[in-house]
Parts: sequence; C-alpha cells; structure tokens
Amino acid sequence: MRYISTRGQAPALNFEDVLLAGLASDGGLYVPENLPRFTQEEIASWAGLPYHELAFRVMRPFVAGSIADADFKKILEETYGAFAHAAVAPLRQLNGNEWVMELFHGPTLAFKDFALQLLGRLLDHVLVKRGERVVIVGATSGDTGSAAIEGCRRCDNVDIFILHPHQRVSEVQRRQMTTIFGDNIHNIAIEGNFDDCQEMVKASFADQSFLKGTRLVAVNSINWARIMAQIVYYFHAALQ
Repeated sequence: MRYISTRGQAPALNFEDVLLAGLASDGGLYVPENLPRFTQEEIASWAGLPYHELAFRVMRPFVAGSIADADFKKILEETYGAFAHAAVAPLRQLNGNEWVMELFHGPTLAFKDFALQLLGRLLDHVLVKRGERVVIVGATSGDTGSAAIEGCRRCDNVDIFILHPHQRVSEVQRRQMTTIFGDNIHNIAIEGNFDDCQEMVKASFADQSFLKGTRLVAVNSINWARIMAQIVYYFHAALQ
C-alpha cells in the first residue's frame, strides 16, 4: 500500500514511513493511494470473529508490505486484549430496533483508545526495527492526551510531550495525564486554551530544527494510523 498527500506535491510513502511522517512535506494529509474493496460474501464471513481478528482483516491491506502478518496479528491481539470487555466494543440494545455501541472499555475510557493503544505498539515495532527514536508532540483538550500517554508509556524509543490548557480539562482527564510517571512522559499545562496548544504543536512541526537529528511524530488525527484503526468498529457494528 502506498500513501499520497491530499495536496499532491509530496512523495508517495509506504505505511511505515507515513506512520512516522505526520503531515506531508507539502502540508497535506497522507491518505491511501487506493482503498481496498471487500465483497459482501467476504465481509459476511467475518461475522463472529474476535475483535482483534476482525481488525486484522480490515486493516491488513493498509499495512501490506510494511509489517509482516504474524507481527501485525500479535500487535492487534495485545492491543485489544487490554480492553476491559471481552467484546471490546459491545452493542447494547436500547429498544426494538435501536442499539448503541460502547467505545469506553479501553484503559482511559475514551474512544481514542481504539487507535492510540494500537499506535503506540506500531511505533514501538517500527522504531525497534529501524533503531530510531522519535519525539511525539500533541495538543489535547483532554481525551487525546490521556489516551496517547497510556498508549505510549511503555514505548522504549518514544519521548512524548502533551500540551493541555491549564484548568480547562476535566479533573479525571487531568489526573489520567499527570499521574503516569516515566522518564519519557512529559505533560505540560499551558496558560491558554486548546487552540494555543495546537498552535505550538503546529509551529513545532513546521520548524523541527530544534530536534537535533530526531523527528516529530503526530498522535492527533493527522496520523493515518489513527483513522485506520477507527474504521474497524464500523465493520464490527454492522456485522453484529
């Protein structure tokens, strides 16, 4: 699978490079050059699969050529095995023909756990293989920050910096972000609002000369891996 920029001026990359790239060099977002297509019969055959196995079938085309099947299966099993409910994203019936899908069974109770628990493990896999270290910088109004820190806390080759607006996140989110301790975790309260945090992150990505040889990686929604992971639970709901 190759990825191209929405602005059309950046070089095409494979999944591994897109995972580490963040924004494209022309300021665009990296998206798949072609979307995979599944037949109705193929999708129907996935009914009843455990969540991590369904995730493998949906996401495999997006990582093809970059991550071996056996490695990807192991990463997905570890990712979704950490969720508190065996169904990972269970459906609850409200009445005769209305259902709600619960996306709060991850470690930080946010739907972003579905992507960020996976992103941390993908980064660890790729960086160990490359022998590289990266810096994650992210802005949050609450849930992205705690999910990103939880997802990357065990990554040996990642330093993570999360900016949140001081006294403008919930107390639960503040505690989730500020009570996980590690030499690679840096949570920073900014005197301002979320937009101020985001502007600082954008400025950092625009001029990375301060990094002295390493690179920035995005955990916000500009990273394709986050979008990819969140596709799966729509298949899960439809099959249920």
